[in-house]
Amino acid sequence: MKTLYDACARLLDGGEDVVMATIVNKQGSAPRSTGAKMLVQRNTDTVGTIGGGLLEAKVVLDADEVFHTGHSVIRRYDLTGTDVAATDMICGGRVEVFIDYLSSSAPWNAEIFFALDHLYRNGGNAVLVRALAAVASGQVGFNHCLLFPDGRQTGFPIAGPLSDRLFQETQDGALKPVRVDGTDYFVEPIRSLGVVYLFGAGHVAQQVARLTSMVDFRTVVLDDRADFASRERFPDADELVAVDGFEQCIKDLPIAQDSYLVIVTRGHLHDLTVLAQAVKSEACYIGLISSRRKREMLYRALRESGVADEELKRVHSPIGVDIGAQTPEEIAVSIVAELIQVRGKRRGAKR
Repeated sequence: MKTLYDACARLLDGGEDVVMATIVNKQGSAPRSTGAKMLVQRNTDTVGTIGGGLLEAKVVLDADEVFHTGHSVIRRYDLTGTDVAATDMICGGRVEVFIDYLSSSAPWNAEIFFALDHLYRNGGNAVLVRALAAVASGQVGFNHCLLFPDGRQTGFPIAGPLSDRLFQETQDGALKPVRVDGTDYFVEPIRSLGVVYLFGAGHVAQQVARLTSMVDFRTVVLDDRADFASRERFPDADELVAVDGFEQCIKDLPIAQDSYLVIVTRGHLHDLTVLAQAVKSEACYIGLISSRRKREMLYRALRESGVADEELKRVHSPIGVDIGAQTPEEIAVSIVAELIQVRGKRRGAKR
């Protein structure tokens, strides 16, 4: 999403109209889930994916129609027929896609997507609103607004009471059409996909940071060696923190229920120090890189210091999905696969 929102903002800012295609409903099997997005340009270039193959080809064709009419549409695609089999698509089902026209003539459209890119890179929540009635009445490009929890807005202004009502409609986490006082809106909750805190800036952390950025986790790297927690070593990280030591490294971090703590320091004592703090946090995921022997040694020390077994059960150790990983790159794949797995279960539970 970070790459897609950044690309959308830059194209709009450069004077190019674009179409944003979003899966808004799915029945049966389909390549991507609700919320998946793809950006389409007039020359049919795309950014992102909603599943590839026949579905994307059809959406690109319909996007061309939207460019010509200037009217956003919601289209249903049947992926169960003979045309799917003919193109070797394994997935079937029915998918509804919101094909949303974004006009560069409305300067706040670029502002909205710059704001969305900033939100994904720095954390936070918002609600993206499209007034569908405005589209139907020809007010194309002037119907988008980004609402923030503190009442701020970016985009076409929405009156306070209506803004509050639309914001409340997204508390279930679902993107959906909403009718308020006879006007149709499409509301989409925009929420951070999680923050990964990497404790340690060694070889494994380097590879993990590359992958977490690719899959839209906000990534923060911490180490007590400033020359290791550097932009040269971690070009994709969102934030680099050189700590004085690991003894109080979690105390000032905004650890929340969407935080993922990955402990990959350079030594057992540092691991123990970080883990003792991590199990007291609200983080949804705590992972410790270790052998089973090392894990039991650390757990024994923590139990002796008063840490309960229930707290230790929260820890994923050995860390990662068991794929027989050996190299730092392979270990990173196994770790990030587990992070994605946990995130997926959490998102599924909220729907």
